[in-house]
Amino acid sequence: MAGEPSGRLNAVTGVAGYSGRRMAERLLRMGERVLTLTGHPDRPTPFGELVRAAPFHFDQADKLTESLRGVEVLYNTYWIRFPRGGMTYEKAVENTRTLIRAAVQAGVRRIVHVSITNPSHDSPFGYFRGKGQVEDEIVGSGLSYAILRPAVLFGGEDILINNIAWTLRRLPVFAIPGSGEYRLQPIHVDDLADLAVEHSHRQANVVLDAVGPEAYTYSDLVRLIAAAIGRRPLLVHLPPRLFYWLSLPISQLVRDVLITWDEVLGLMADLLVSSGPPTAPTRLSDWLTENRGAVGRRYASEVERHFR
Repeated sequence: MAGEPSGRLNAVTGVAGYSGRRMAERLLRMGERVLTLTGHPDRPTPFGELVRAAPFHFDQADKLTESLRGVEVLYNTYWIRFPRGGMTYEKAVENTRTLIRAAVQAGVRRIVHVSITNPSHDSPFGYFRGKGQVEDEIVGSGLSYAILRPAVLFGGEDILINNIAWTLRRLPVFAIPGSGEYRLQPIHVDDLADLAVEHSHRQANVVLDAVGPEAYTYSDLVRLIAAAIGRRPLLVHLPPRLFYWLSLPISQLVRDVLITWDEVLGLMADLLVSSGPPTAPTRLSDWLTENRGAVGRRYASEVERHFR
């Protein structure tokens, strides 16, 4: 990333975050320019002066529009994992609508949007419902778009895979809600970033599941992680509500939200898997073997990452 980038201007939401940082890294290596939109514009970015930061300005659409002037591609990773501190899924949807409309007004050519597998604007689950509503807004906006639908991200610093490993390293018993036969299809965060940059250079509108080559039942996923880090836990299947109640003291211990009730139900609804072919090459099983000494050593806190 040596030298001053001079190519097209891209806006990437949250370059200090998980997937946004990987996208920005790739763009800068390609000699392209990057602006980040963030809720914390005073915090330094991982890229120093190479990336200029601008506030989201969701409450001042004209300022948001001006921030996006000259941007060719908007990479949108903005979302919330769970409601907190007055922020709800409904508010996140409205904020994203403001962002999309500002992009249209600013003359942005294309949006690359990170969604979720199996979203629906009328889903009973707030996360998936909100994602579906945002997709509807993008499709109707008139912008050229690529909508990427990852299931579960992994690759270090992720939430689910890392924190399963963290728990397995510390407890001899691991609780699984319900049967554990619902499935997940993880994708490496670098593969998602590669897909995002690849599709930013295309013209055609596309909605694409962003998933790796391996799908696991939740029980098998836990067994895979346990084997990789050398643990042999007792797996206990619990009624979903009891599982959730037992997660609350752990949430208090780590000062985070380990899992929400909505996430328990969404997980069990078999929504984190694709019905189509894999679109990314990295195998979780290979990655766990290569990173077995590091995964789960530290707890990854959603609250620490986004709310403190």
